[in-house]
This record gives sequence, structure tokens and C-alpha cells, in this order.
Amino acid sequence: MKRVVEVYKGAFTGLSPATWWLSLVMLINRSGTMVIPFMTLYLVQTKNYPIGKTGMVMACFGLGAICGGMLGGKLTDKLGFYTIQLFSLISGGVMFIVLGQLESFAAILICSFILALLNDTFRPANATAVAHYSKEENITRSFSLNRLSINLGWAVGGALGGFIASHNYHLLFWIDGCTNIGAALLLRAVLSPSKNNLTPPNKDFRTKTITHSAYKDGPYLLFIAMTVLFGMMFFQIFSTLPVYFTQVLHMTPFYVGLVMAINGMLIALFEMAIVYRLGQNKNTIQYIGIGVILIGISYIVFNILPGELSLAIFSTVIITFGEMLSMPFMNTYWVSRTNKDNRGQYAGLYTVAWSIAQVVGPYSGSQLAEKAGFTALWWTMGGISVVAALGFLSLSKANK
Repeated sequence: MKRVVEVYKGAFTGLSPATWWLSLVMLINRSGTMVIPFMTLYLVQTKNYPIGKTGMVMACFGLGAICGGMLGGKLTDKLGFYTIQLFSLISGGVMFIVLGQLESFAAILICSFILALLNDTFRPANATAVAHYSKEENITRSFSLNRLSINLGWAVGGALGGFIASHNYHLLFWIDGCTNIGAALLLRAVLSPSKNNLTPPNKDFRTKTITHSAYKDGPYLLFIAMTVLFGMMFFQIFSTLPVYFTQVLHMTPFYVGLVMAINGMLIALFEMAIVYRLGQNKNTIQYIGIGVILIGISYIVFNILPGELSLAIFSTVIITFGEMLSMPFMNTYWVSRTNKDNRGQYAGLYTVAWSIAQVVGPYSGSQLAEKAGFTALWWTMGGISVVAALGFLSLSKANK
């Protein structure tokens, strides 16, 4: 027991105060994440739109997120991660409130795109900030702490959002907008250049030139391609997998939510400790490869093992450990290829990879499940995991 306590103590010590503040900003921001998870229900139940129109709105969110990732990466290198985070949180907060007041379908489409664009400029800026405030030896733990804040925030936002949506959908937009603005106020209070000497002032970015472009970094572009494949697998968790649980495993929505909650609980309990122990070995790429394979296996088990609720829990546990092995060290890898002058550009490409996967993954997965069945979908996910794992592992030779 004493050794376990020491591991957890080591996992959470040594991080800079700025890293903790940044994670608190993220927690406040994500605790208000209510609009996107309930947007489809809002459009169907409140606006009486057919499912086809809701798909168009979500596609606008996805396209805006891709553009926001690209723009955010470029602006972060030019204007600084603090300025872009502050701008994104405030402007995104205002746009959430505006979106909730719109009636026209065309206006909702346009606003959804603009909102996602503004909101997702935050992600590369935030990733750059995490790397900036971290020491080299604890950078993976810093990203894991950030992920912990995101997962806790999603859990809080999802739980409250479901309750609020059952009473008044319009409140979701106000809460999401106000938490964005609240996170911006905290960011300004504790991490502005005038309040925190670790935050570089804007003038430091005005004369900066990019000497090593992410778009000319061959191994990194391969990493981005493999990240898209990995993300396509990962986002089945939030799209086709719940449908499989209800239609094939005959689980009620209550048990689906319970099983999905296991993912967040395991991450909160174990990820920091796992990263702390494994991070001392420096086998970043190997951990990513193992994690990717585990996520592939988590889908294949549906085709080879019997069970309903027990099988869903078993698969979710495998998915979660695959996620904990891969995602923190993926952050470590992309940061390792950057310097302080081009980090926003690299973070922007990494953000775009996830945004593309978030659009392509659920759409392609649902189409395959509808036309060929879930069995074909799970074997396909297993095959993609092998391709992605081999692609990630090949980066070890490229680095050498």
C-alpha cells in the first residue's frame, strides 16, 4: 500500500503551478460542455428538424473545427498561446449564446461553423501552453492532468446537461457560453503575462519566424495520418458503439450510460499513475502502438466472445487502457518534434487530425454498420488498428 501511495504522490507532484491553473481553466470550460452533446436532440425536439438537417448542422461543426485547428495553430505561433486562448474562450462563449437565439436554419448552419472555428482555435493554443509550462521530464504527466480535467468536465457537463435539457434546452446555450467566459476570466486573472512571469508577452511573438515547418516534416505527417486512423477508431465509442449496445446487446440507456462512465472513472483513477511509471522508460512509440492494438482488440471481442453487459464492460476496460497507453504519449511525441517557435503549427495539425477523425469516423462507421452489419464494422476497426499500430511503430526507425 505504501508503494502505491508513493506512486500516486509522485504522479501529481513536480508539476508547475501554471500547469495546475491551466487544468483548472480547462475543467471550468469543459464542465459547461452541454450544447454539442445535445445539439441533435435540440434540433429534433425543439426545432422539429428531420435527422438529415441535423446531420448538416453537425457537419458544419466538424468543418469549423478543422478550420479552427489550422487557424489556431498559425495564430498561436504569431500572437502567442495566451492571447489565442483568451480570444477563443470569450468569442466562443458569446457565439454559444447567440446560437441559442437563432431560428433560421441557414443562420444556425452559419453560426455553427463560426462557433466551431472560434472555439477550436483554443485547442492548439492550449496544447502549446501545456507544453510551454511543463518541464521536459514531466510533459506527459502535464498533458495527462489536462486530459483528467477534460474527462471530469465532460462527466459534469454531460450529467448536468441531461438534467437541464429535460427542462429547458435554451439554458444549455447560456451555461455553455458563460462557462467559456468564466474560464477566460480565470485565465486572465492567473496566467496573463502581467500576472504570471512564465507567460511570454505578446511582443515576443511579433518578430518570430518559423525555421522548421510541420508541413515539411515527413515523419510527423505520417504520425498525423496514423492519428486520423486512430481517431476514426476512437470516435466509434461515442457513435456506433452505444447503438450496438442497445440494438445488439439489448442494453437499456441506463446501462449504456453506466458502461460509458467506466471509461472516465478508470482514467481519473489510473492514468496519472500509469503515465508516471511508464514515462520513466521513454518508450513513447511502443506504448502508442500497444495502446492502438488494445483498442482494436476491444472491438474484435464483440465478434468472438459471448455476453451482453459483461462483454460491454470487458470491452470498455480494454478500450480505456488502450486510450491511457496511447493518447498521453501521442502528445509527448508531437511536442518532442517542436521548438518554441513552431509549436503552434504542430499543435494545429494535431488538432486538425482529430477534427477530421471526428467527422469521418462516425459517418463511415455508421454507414458500414448499416450496409454490412456490426460484425464487418468491428473486423474493420481491428484491421485499422493493425495498420495504425504499424505506422506508429515505424516512426521509431524514422526518428533514429
